[in-house]
Amino acid sequence: MDQSSYRLLQILSLACLACRLTSSSFKNYGTIIPQSPTVEIGKEFTATCVVYEAAKATADDIYWTSGGVIVPKEQYTKINDSAVNVTITITRETGKWLLCKKNESPSSLNKSKTIHGIELTKGYPPEKPENLSCMAVQFDRQISSNVTCTWQPGKMDEKISTTFTLFGSVIAVNQNYSTKAQRSSGCIYFGNFPNYMELDIWVDVENNLGKVRSDILFIIDPNEMVKTNPPLDVNIISEKNFSRTLLVSWKHPIHETVVKLKYNLRFCTVGSGDWTEVPPNDTESSKESFRLQYLKPDMEHVVQVRCMHHTGYGYWSDWSANSTARTPEDKPTSKPDLWRVVIPSQGKSERRVEVICKDPVESNGRIRGYNIKIQDGAWEVVPVNGSELNSRSQERKIIPLYQIPLSDRRRGSIELKAWNSVGESPRASLGIPKLAHEPPPVASLSCFNQDRRLWVEWQPPNVEATGVTEYVLEWGLVSDGAIDWQREPRHNRKAPIKGTLQRFKLYNISVYPMYSGWTGKPLTTACFLEQGAPLGGPSVKVRRTGKSNAEVEWMEIPLDKRRGFITNYTIFYITGGKEHSIVVSPDTYSYTVEGLASNSKQVVRIMASTVQGSTNGSALSFNTLMYAPGQMEATVVSVCIGVLFVIVLTVSLCMYKIDLIKKIWPPVPDPSNSTIANWSPDFPTKAVSPKESVLGDVSVVEVDVFDRKSLCEEDKAGLPLKKDKYLSEEHSSGIGGSSCMSTPRQSVSDSEEGGDSGQTTTSTVQYSSVVASNGYKGQSPCTLPQSPCTLLQTPQCGSSQSQTPSFARSESTQPLLDSEESQEGSGQSHQRNPYFSRSPVASKSRDPRDRNQLEMEEQGLASLRFCPLEEGSQQTTPTDEGQSPDEQPGPVPSYMPQLRGHRQPC
Repeated sequence: MDQSSYRLLQILSLACLACRLTSSSFKNYGTIIPQSPTVEIGKEFTATCVVYEAAKATADDIYWTSGGVIVPKEQYTKINDSAVNVTITITRETGKWLLCKKNESPSSLNKSKTIHGIELTKGYPPEKPENLSCMAVQFDRQISSNVTCTWQPGKMDEKISTTFTLFGSVIAVNQNYSTKAQRSSGCIYFGNFPNYMELDIWVDVENNLGKVRSDILFIIDPNEMVKTNPPLDVNIISEKNFSRTLLVSWKHPIHETVVKLKYNLRFCTVGSGDWTEVPPNDTESSKESFRLQYLKPDMEHVVQVRCMHHTGYGYWSDWSANSTARTPEDKPTSKPDLWRVVIPSQGKSERRVEVICKDPVESNGRIRGYNIKIQDGAWEVVPVNGSELNSRSQERKIIPLYQIPLSDRRRGSIELKAWNSVGESPRASLGIPKLAHEPPPVASLSCFNQDRRLWVEWQPPNVEATGVTEYVLEWGLVSDGAIDWQREPRHNRKAPIKGTLQRFKLYNISVYPMYSGWTGKPLTTACFLEQGAPLGGPSVKVRRTGKSNAEVEWMEIPLDKRRGFITNYTIFYITGGKEHSIVVSPDTYSYTVEGLASNSKQVVRIMASTVQGSTNGSALSFNTLMYAPGQMEATVVSVCIGVLFVIVLTVSLCMYKIDLIKKIWPPVPDPSNSTIANWSPDFPTKAVSPKESVLGDVSVVEVDVFDRKSLCEEDKAGLPLKKDKYLSEEHSSGIGGSSCMSTPRQSVSDSEEGGDSGQTTTSTVQYSSVVASNGYKGQSPCTLPQSPCTLLQTPQCGSSQSQTPSFARSESTQPLLDSEESQEGSGQSHQRNPYFSRSPVASKSRDPRDRNQLEMEEQGLASLRFCPLEEGSQQTTPTDEGQSPDEQPGPVPSYMPQLRGHRQPC
């Protein structure tokens, strides 16, 4: 249809529509033609807006919007006063709604009224289907009449309704078949399968934007599109005399008159999954059996069979179910893999060699035992129970055979043969050189990870003509010592470990160069297949703490938890509320942390790191010391040395100043030598030899209280000389009263100022004296009168004549000294006169300890008695018989001290 015809048809439609709407009772503003169209993306679309009289507008008042955007006036075409066209290009961005509006205000487009609007459905026309194919499957013993076809649909829009129709035509009878199909497949029913008849099959695709047809599939022989069932009754026969072949037989799934087939076989060992297909040319015929050749003896094989049209066109059937059979045994065709483990002896110059082996790779049956020969000895049979073959296990089992002692200075050779139910294997040999003459090792050894496998790389020995025939790679877990090995050709410089390795486990890998069967010196390294962060951190403990430091130590992480090579340890410690860290080498297991606060709590932990991560150990708390080790001891020692120095200095000074000290502290007589307790005035004691510590004559003096003044004046000069030496609390002897049968008149106080100065009453004081037979320090005691007297004459001292002790008593009205009365009558402190003591009455209340002082009088002590003299008189002593007047002692001086209860030497 050309453009002019389209315009004419559009005008006629508008005229009819205008007449119908005019006669209608409904008042509409207008309409758009066409209504809800389907538009093709990438092409132009034209719409017409017809304005009704109710709109009170003309074509000049009309404007268009698409998706809220005003369409430019250049795209408008005015048909008449009530109709206007718009032409737009459809894109993916074109709005969904196309609106026709009336402009209410000429000055503003904002004031408008919508006349009508339509919804645009965008899309594409259908594309041509590609790769049309059809297949007929076997049903029972015939071919099914339903033919299933598949194709690849083109690009299409889901919003546009699209239909697919599958067509089939039998050309010979001109009979067509069709059916509604899905988007990419369909099934057409032919009634009866058209064997040997030509067919045409195609697909039509249609939507609102167009229609398209696929290429026609022309089939000359419909049997070429048949897929049969798998072959039936597949069977495998193992023949005893043919250890490397299996006979496979089967049956046709469909009769040859219907479809002529060809077959295909594949096989593999049990568990391997590595299938081997028989070449198609060997099985192109329609026979129902085939012999598999070049199989491994004593191996269980799996066989599958399939079939298809003999021309090669069409479809292979599915594989038949697995059929298994084992080939017969044959004698081993390869030698056993012989190896050894050398165990050094402790303290002995010999080695212990353990001989181990693996079954031959081509064992061709179950190995029943081994024949072994050590050195030049005879062959010995080593039976093996349960030896597994490579066909029955993914890994060959390691078999221990023999242990022999071998001196370090001797070399050894081992020969081994394996045998099964059919025969023996070739002989394997292994030489062990002398320890001091082992051939050189490889020059270098390393390992690396690649494609989740552990690779070992090495360099040949550094000698010109090595004679290396092969290399043996040995590996084993460090934790349990289990080993395995493999052999590599002499030209190899790297190889992957063929065994099954565990991740995060440490392996020792060694490479042995082999020199025509003799083992060379190994080179060993440690490797991980894969490393990870440690499972646990080190456990830390504090070995020693100080004032500002602490020595921490930790144990190495167990091998099963290490999971990699330790790259470093990090020591974290918290002091003063701040965390610090120290990194140490992986071979360090103790460290002294410095800079800690004294007498405070510290927290420390250790982190172990590998190339794949780090793990912290448990934290440990401890306290630092207040003083550094030895600081307290040094202080104590210093103080002790200082004190000792002061003591030594003081003692030295005292020894140097001993005379001064004697003046300050006079010697005290030893009371243990006193015999006063055994003395009696009626029975004098036995004469005792003079002693150094015995005092001389001692008198007990009782002084009248009225004459104390004159007495004190006379004795003032004598008192200071004896004060320091004899200052002590004295006791009254109590002897005078009992001897003279006189009662005491009055007790006199020791105070000098205690008495009343105005007292006029006369008191009588007893005076008594006891003169010892021996004098003080060997001197002769003075001779006293044997009768009572009022004045004491000077005794003769120093005489060699033996004197008899005498006792004298006297009564006197002379008053006591003022010093004695004042000390007892007042609280004032006065210097006590050492020549006076308390009265006998007062002495009775003395402390018993004072009695010890009396014991000092026992040996040679006596009491001196002094009689008071009148003023201006002189005291004389009686003249002994036989002594000349010139030799008589002179008068007693008036200043001689008057004593009461005080012991004074002559």
